[in-house]
Amino acid sequence: MLNRSLKPCAVALVTVLTMSAPVAAQMTDASTIRPILEATKTSWIGVREWEGQDLLYFTHLETWKCGLTEIRYGINSDAADEVFAFEVCAEDEAAPSPISADRLPYLTFAPGLIETVTITLIYDDGAEQTEHFDRAEVKIP
Repeated sequence: MLNRSLKPCAVALVTVLTMSAPVAAQMTDASTIRPILEATKTSWIGVREWEGQDLLYFTHLETWKCGLTEIRYGINSDAADEVFAFEVCAEDEAAPSPISADRLPYLTFAPGLIETVTITLIYDDGAEQTEHFDRAEVKIP
């Protein structure tokens, strides 16, 4: 039996993995991506120590960027006052939210600097969603 807290993530993953390209292309607005992002919020970001730096990854949000107008973040603050720039959604493509091969979906910080991260998503319908993460919750081994 699937752990109850993992069930929403499993449902979202199965949904995504079984989509055909035309269905994926339809997932380009807040009404279609909000439920997925809500179910997978523990994957929005990741923090990794690498080569003497803290890396803050936004990979998950980059792959679900269609339907978002802005991604804001705050380091060690309750305010998400910095903007993470992401590529434009390619709504006319079969895969509308690719990450370009030359794009790095992370930011770098001094080692050990990141203790907490606040993320605010601004959806294309104007709604905002803010979540707070402790480093231990989102640490990538």
